Amino acid sequence: MTEEKRFLVDVGLKNLPFPMKVLSKVSPDGQQTVANISINARIMHEFEAKWIDAFVQILHQHREKIGTKTLRTNIADYVEKLSASRVNIDFDYPFFIEKTTPKSGEKCLVRYLCRYSVRTPSIRGQTDVIFKMEVPCITTYPASKIREKGLFGQLSIMDIEIDPKQDIYPEDIVDIVDRHALSPVYSFLTEKDQDHIIEKIHSKDKSSVVVVDEIKEELAHNRDINWYSIRSANFGMLHTYSTVIGTEKSMWVPFSGYED
Repeated sequence: MTEEKRFLVDVGLKNLPFPMKVLSKVSPDGQQTVANISINARIMHEFEAKWIDAFVQILHQHREKIGTKTLRTNIADYVEKLSASRVNIDFDYPFFIEKTTPKSGEKCLVRYLCRYSVRTPSIRGQTDVIFKMEVPCITTYPASKIREKGLFGQLSIMDIEIDPKQDIYPEDIVDIVDRHALSPVYSFLTEKDQDHIIEKIHSKDKSSVVVVDEIKEELAHNRDINWYSIRSANFGMLHTYSTVIGTEKSMWVPFSGYED
């Protein structure tokens, strides 16, 4: 078989920076961002260089306000245009939320890392859309609870993945984490805000285990969510590594779904 006649199983592109509008609760037209996009297609016929151009062409056609509903529709274009048996697309992007500091009421923007992962076996098969978001917060460092000098905190990154039945807003995910965490994370704090949060951290016990369980309670009761996963990476000040705990909706995890 000559080089020109070789068949490729998977073709695509990786980490293409691309401006897009993403779903936002406070911005009806979507929030403008720059996503890193990776696309992989399984194409069981001879390779053609024009396929890469087709990837980018379809991206231009579907760059307005991506979300669960639009992605389930848009991925069919990739399958049809390329005669592919399977297509996988990852959209990694930063999302910014304006928050108000707890005491001074100052406004600040906080960045959150998000990902949409879209998978489809064929144009007639089921399309899976997973939304992932990393939400930083403050929880109680476990070892501090046995010390006489009081409690202190740690940074916890809540890695939340959701298989939604319909669009889920990033602002709602952040709101759930912020309400159950010992303290949210801000990009700016006045001296008054810092004093308030430090006092709270030293006086209230809220471990990452408790926070994960409370987040699970909310996600498990949400009928618009088919499946969820929560992983908390905890960065204690005394270690160079993070500890990880987590849970997910599963028939093997008691009370993880709360179906009737």
